[in-house]
Amino acid sequence: MPFRPLLHAEWIKIRTLRPLVGTLCAVLPATAVCTALSAAGSGGGSDPLFSAFAGVSFGQVAAVAFGATAVTSEVRGAALRLTLCAVPDRRRWFAAKATAIALSVLAVGLVTGLVTLVLGRLLLGTAGPTWPEGLRGALGCGVYLTLMALFAAGVAAVLRSGTATLGVLVPLLLIVSFVIGDLSAGISDFLPDRAGQAVLHSGREGTPGPWAGLAVTGLWTATALLAGVRSLRRRDA
Repeated sequence: MPFRPLLHAEWIKIRTLRPLVGTLCAVLPATAVCTALSAAGSGGGSDPLFSAFAGVSFGQVAAVAFGATAVTSEVRGAALRLTLCAVPDRRRWFAAKATAIALSVLAVGLVTGLVTLVLGRLLLGTAGPTWPEGLRGALGCGVYLTLMALFAAGVAAVLRSGTATLGVLVPLLLIVSFVIGDLSAGISDFLPDRAGQAVLHSGREGTPGPWAGLAVTGLWTATALLAGVRSLRRRDA
């Protein structure tokens, strides 16, 4: 089967499964609400860009849940067997699945970034980020959320359980990353979430920089996806 109809089939699966649509749509409100609460309490602080995009730390949970659910909804039960009857090449199928996830989250992530930027500037006023800096954050927001959703998709392909995947990633993003960050900033800067979120900071000390941070997250994501492909090829459907 050519890649284009295969990608179209994966898109149909995404838009017809309510849990997937619900988690994807939750990215925007979760990010916006948490940004509003953070901006109201911070008043801009020393990092106006992150004050405007602080809600991404919580909105990413919805993106991770979407990426994980998109994979585990198919690899469990007999759904994958039916898919592989039409597409025997598991690498080709997983590439189409990952592409559909990426395009969906990127679209929602860019809208989320722009809405969050406007909301942050309205709430922070003169203490908010400048438009050039804010647009960098909005673009980075879309790319970062996409990478995290794909990272979750790769982990889900290995674990084959949505519960296990979220049980690993949610504590990592909301608890472990901050604990390690408090103990050793040099190590935590290269964790998948903290590295990628460098693009949402005005001028965070240490390494990596904004775009280098996204590249680090991209390496984590590529590793997870390759591990997912390997797991799919070696295990029974």
